[in-house]
Amino acid sequence: MTTIMPITITNTMLDDFLTRAALAGIGVSLATGPLGSFVVWRRMAYFGDATSHAAILGVALALATDLPVGLGTLVVALAMAATVSTLATKGWAMDTTLGVLAHSALAAGLVAVSFIPSVRTDLSAYLFGDILAVSRMDLAYIWGGAALVLGLLGWRWSALLTATLNPDLAHASGINPDRERLVLTLALAVVVAVAIKVVGALLIAAMLIIPAAAARGVTRTPEGMAGAASLIGALATIAGLWGSLRWDTPAGPSIIVAATFAFALSAAAARRV
Repeated sequence: MTTIMPITITNTMLDDFLTRAALAGIGVSLATGPLGSFVVWRRMAYFGDATSHAAILGVALALATDLPVGLGTLVVALAMAATVSTLATKGWAMDTTLGVLAHSALAAGLVAVSFIPSVRTDLSAYLFGDILAVSRMDLAYIWGGAALVLGLLGWRWSALLTATLNPDLAHASGINPDRERLVLTLALAVVVAVAIKVVGALLIAAMLIIPAAAARGVTRTPEGMAGAASLIGALATIAGLWGSLRWDTPAGPSIIVAATFAFALSAAAARRV
């Protein structure tokens, strides 16, 4: 009996944290699939970088004010998204503006954390994710955020597609492209806030872009691409977690490597067709 109990407890704990990690990754994938499709269609990859890099400044804000990290991240990500969306409507050169905002926000966040004497934290968990440490409360936060993003995209799906494919047609149909861009930026800010625990600020953009890019080569409809991107993201999560456990590699980057492998397979399959 004394030899069986530790093994049983260990296996139960292993299954428990791996299950939470898998559920967290799948929850994020459900949101990043359709949203990442719009990021790919609109060529907003750098926009995703700017918003996700700003999340580190949100982490610093939360640590300095004793607020939940998710709330601080969400506030700063929303501010960054609103700023970029406003500048876009004013005709600013987006590539330069996004480059300045993305790297400035990341650097400011890293510097700000160093000025908090009461905090001694390992920022690698926020930069590259710590999916294996996801708690039940984190799961509720992640799935709640994913549900909010999916509801928002589902509500505006037709208008978002029209504004993405043909802004002139959108205007003629009574759709305001600037409003639809704002919807996407808000959804992107929510995804950044919920995904930082899973893949980290530096890899969130990869989770948005790579599964969607992989799905584009094997689907023929927008809805099919959005669904396939979510599925690829979920499978990459499971494969990445398995690889992390098997070879003792970082879980977040392992998930992105798995997604990249899926993209390579998709590109090879599309080339043969």
